[in-house]
Amino acid sequence: MHVAVLGGGVVGVTAAYELQKDGHTVTLIEKNDAVGTETSWGNAGLVAPGHSFTWSSPAAPMIMLKSLFTGNQSIRFKPQLSMEQWLWCLKFLGQCTAEKSAANTARKYALASYSQKILHQTLADLDIAYDRVDRGILYFYRNPAKLEAGVAHMGIMRKLGHRVDVLDRAQVLALEPALEGVGDRIAGGVYCPTDESGSCTKFTTALAGHLAANGAEIRTGETVLDIETAGDTVTSVHTDKGALKADAYVLALGNGSAALSKRIGAPLPIYPVKGYSLTIPVGNNPHPPTVGSVDEENLVAVSRFGDNVRVTATAEIAGYDRAHKPADFAFMAGVVRELYPQGADHDRAHMWAGLRPMTPTNLPFIGRRKHRNLYYDTGHGHIGWTMAHGSARIMADTVAGREPALPLASINDS
Repeated sequence: MHVAVLGGGVVGVTAAYELQKDGHTVTLIEKNDAVGTETSWGNAGLVAPGHSFTWSSPAAPMIMLKSLFTGNQSIRFKPQLSMEQWLWCLKFLGQCTAEKSAANTARKYALASYSQKILHQTLADLDIAYDRVDRGILYFYRNPAKLEAGVAHMGIMRKLGHRVDVLDRAQVLALEPALEGVGDRIAGGVYCPTDESGSCTKFTTALAGHLAANGAEIRTGETVLDIETAGDTVTSVHTDKGALKADAYVLALGNGSAALSKRIGAPLPIYPVKGYSLTIPVGNNPHPPTVGSVDEENLVAVSRFGDNVRVTATAEIAGYDRAHKPADFAFMAGVVRELYPQGADHDRAHMWAGLRPMTPTNLPFIGRRKHRNLYYDTGHGHIGWTMAHGSARIMADTVAGREPALPLASINDS
């Protein structure tokens, strides 16, 4: 069967790979000049089932309210003259009860942990170099009381089956010697040894190369404009280069999925949540970070990608604008400089801002909805790199008429 995959981020490329693996002929369409150049480029690089907590939690409404008056909140709400934004926020807030947050976190963890297994299968089949670090992820705390609260919070992941180790200060510094200079400011940490990290964009680029080498058509620099339907069937996709006909179609356009799905009468509650990242050359510095980590009290994540350090922070509900200014990065830049003063060329940091396609539950849409030959694989939010591989396998199983390893009803946003 000929399947057209719309979208060339990590979600679309992994979907194309699993479809090709099943024997389908694949055409992938990406609007940018290369795959993996938007959200897949600037993310933290953490493959972290151990951090699958949903953002729509009981604490989120107050955080969003405080963000109207102070800029140091983990979730920032910047009101727009947009009915789309306000309707999405109402749905998001509706998911912020303790009961729904716990259920969504469990669903999110199930998909994330399954996805990591599929990633490992892919790595067993293919030789892909993407600056992988498989030494786990460290979540450290500066304050003993907050460490105690963090350990209790991570008990949720332990109950779900994830390995969680509690480390004292000495154990944190033994795991990550690059933090030695600030050791007196670290109370301890939580360590998830089975979590990992790596460059999402390098992985996506390499996987797309494998697809092309095995017969897939990768069409970059081509924008999807519309989807043509007849009854319950998609008949073609229209791009700025013309029409494309296939037997089946996969919508994996991230934030672009919302407008197209609405146009064909199957609207999706996907809204962009803006994130910021710095990419800093290691240079000749003697003590760069060696393991992925999160400064939990500042909510700043740090990863090592070969000769670069990636730093990420902030979730900003502020519309579709990707613009940024140096002041937006000042806090995270200060944190990483404090933590790793001899870890990177801090004055050479590259600034980036991008949009995560978020649903109110933080869970994606996978499978069919209104049209029999249109499949969805979209809305992965802030951990698309973590969830993409399992989502792709589930979607491919659905195309093949097989029962997925995880039931669709346990995953899809509602």
